Amino acid sequence: MLVVTVGNIEGKPVKKYLGVVSGEAILGANIFKDLFAGIRDIVGGRSAAYEKELRKAKDIALQEMVEEAARLGANAILSVDLDYESIQIGQGGGMLMVSANGTAVVV
Repeated sequence: MLVVTVGNIEGKPVKKYLGVVSGEAILGANIFKDLFAGIRDIVGGRSAAYEKELRKAKDIALQEMVEEAARLGANAILSVDLDYESIQIGQGGGMLMVSANGTAVVV
């Protein structure tokens, strides 16, 4: 499955538009990761724990979107957009949410 952020693929005309497809992933970031990320933010540097969770959520969201497109008979997804959100839950932690959206097509 070809997945691109642009609206067309040079040399491959769209034969059929199948509609919008999406995938979502919401992952919890436990309190220890939150604590260490907060300390890292104070002293500077990157938070490897959060970066790993964000990559994991992105991969899950993209995979769900690809699976939905495949069920529709698509062989490509155009105009893919990734959105990242942090959802705060109480005072002890939060959730990371990634959504992937695009247009399923046959090229």
